[in-house]
Amino acid sequence: GAGLMGAAHLAPSWLFAGHDAILGVDLGGTNFRAGIVSLNLKEAKDLSKAAVTGSELWRHRDEKPTREEAVEKLIAMLEDLIAVAGKDKIKLAPFIGIGCPGLINADGSIERGSQNLPGNWQSSKFHLPTLLREAIPEISGHDTAIVMHNDAVVQGLSAFPDMQDVEHWGVLTMGTGLGNARFTNRTASAEG
Repeated sequence: GAGLMGAAHLAPSWLFAGHDAILGVDLGGTNFRAGIVSLNLKEAKDLSKAAVTGSELWRHRDEKPTREEAVEKLIAMLEDLIAVAGKDKIKLAPFIGIGCPGLINADGSIERGSQNLPGNWQSSKFHLPTLLREAIPEISGHDTAIVMHNDAVVQGLSAFPDMQDVEHWGVLTMGTGLGNARFTNRTASAEG
């Protein structure tokens, strides 16, 4: 669940106002996972009580899809989760947070390191956030915002609430590929 829960830390907190949950995506070389991440902000403002309340897993490695088929399946998974949220009266924020293997550029394109994903995700003509935004332009009546970051960073962010008493910390992820990230907490004076 860390790869999904960390996605909540990719969004600005103002986006959560009046909403219960976001959509998180964890893309891996074997599986795609998408889930509803309940923020539980009434219990803890720092997202330490966030929890995955519904998720879908697709083992793409078995099916060897094209890149386009993989994106279509991911969109279908997200649409299923939006329908589940509606049925369960969960107010989704208009946000999808994505953890993806590789070096992710600020514009959401992939520089390198996505070779375990189906097809060529590093092509200059391929941009996953744009494709998802075109397929799911609105969530809860608001324009969909999408942030994609390296999967190790997103997994590491899930531990952020528990890492407030240290200056530096890191994460190592082991899946189809290996990943790592290191974090430095800002001091209170640096934030002011």
